[in-house]
Amino acid sequence: MTLVAGVDSSTQSTKVVVCDAASGRVVRQGQAPHPDGTEVHPLAWWEALQTACANGLLEGVAALSVAGQQHGMVLLDAEQQVVRPALLWNDVRSAGAARDLVAELGGPGAWADAVGVVPVASFTVTKLRWTAEHEPAAAARAQSVVLPHDWLTSRLLPDGELVSDRGDASGTGYWSAALGDYRHDLLEQAFGRSLQTPRVLGPSVTAGETATGIVVAAGTGDNMGAALGLGAGPGDLIVSIGTSGTAFAVHEVPVGDPSGTVAGFADATGRYLPLVATLNAARVLVATAQLLGTDVAGLDDLALRAAPGSGGLVLLPYLDGERTPDLPDATGTLSGLTRSSMTPENLARAAVEGMLCGLADAVDALRLQGVVPRRLLLVGGGSRSRAVRALAPSLLGLPVVVPEPAEYVARGAARQAAWALEPSGPPEWDLASSPQQEPEDTSSARRVREAYGAARDAATCAA
Repeated sequence: MTLVAGVDSSTQSTKVVVCDAASGRVVRQGQAPHPDGTEVHPLAWWEALQTACANGLLEGVAALSVAGQQHGMVLLDAEQQVVRPALLWNDVRSAGAARDLVAELGGPGAWADAVGVVPVASFTVTKLRWTAEHEPAAAARAQSVVLPHDWLTSRLLPDGELVSDRGDASGTGYWSAALGDYRHDLLEQAFGRSLQTPRVLGPSVTAGETATGIVVAAGTGDNMGAALGLGAGPGDLIVSIGTSGTAFAVHEVPVGDPSGTVAGFADATGRYLPLVATLNAARVLVATAQLLGTDVAGLDDLALRAAPGSGGLVLLPYLDGERTPDLPDATGTLSGLTRSSMTPENLARAAVEGMLCGLADAVDALRLQGVVPRRLLLVGGGSRSRAVRALAPSLLGLPVVVPEPAEYVARGAARQAAWALEPSGPPEWDLASSPQQEPEDTSSARRVREAYGAARDAATCAA
């Protein structure tokens, strides 16, 4: 049996799965936490990877791959030492820099045409501008800029070569999925001068070998890893409810959305992965449950006892600001408060409906860019909520399949590692899932979405 390993280096932790390369069956796995916060020294990821791989986890592994959180900015000096803690995707301090960059190039449409994305605070290019403006000493030391998965991959290679893949590179704001190349002019515009960037490898190209002879694949971004781990193809739309909420689809052609709602990413297979991201997802459920003095299971019980529409309560769940719509300084709002609507059941359901309505907007945006979904795969920690599963088909407007809980980002990285050993194509791995659930009560869902849309539009106008 040939063994491969996949690494998911996410915002919160490192997870490693070791799989049978032929079947995808998980043989063993490890995990280690990351520090909290929106900036983290990359050495914390390396230490977490070593901890997760302790006790012989990688014994007998032939190949491995790293899928990492997208957009994080890692600046390196001439000796490839880290210049400052990495700014992560959920750090919104560069929101002003994003607005400036959009204006300088001539507006959102110019960015969509150039690189398939319109900068918001999440993207690496905006963090480069913020650093150049606010930390000139750190900027002066920087010689290279890499992403989290790039940096971890370089640490695994004896020569420390800086490499990336097209999927993760497409989330920087200075690599174009349509062109398949960097736009160094945009990087220089953001930072004020040139920086070395990683060599972008093709889907099945290997980066090298570790000192112990394990083949290292190109790696990718976490969303691209999830799509690969799910075996998603054209027609599959994935909604992931984790720390962030994402809706993305495997697509045959590149996308450039001038509104900036849809990011025109590449995927890890040679296709494309148009994606919409929200900052507020599963933590909305957790925060609401805590407010109600219960846990997520208790929140489910309460929400499922309330009627559709939550008695008129509408929760706009911008608890950590928001990326889609681009409202980094927004806060959550609760409207429709009356004596009859102010019940724990209605508040619980409003939290579930509000979170899902934000993701339903994301699905609509993907449709407008030519994505024609035939089904929706619901994944992430939030997909385990009974209330989310019950409400999702009608609010998202698609048949929903919930794959069995698994580490799909790490599984995707492992599948990429297996592909690196057999470049003819990624292996076919079975996917266990729930029966497909069809949308029901579409009239109630439409009214819920209309009420949510009114609250969303009011917040957008106020900003």
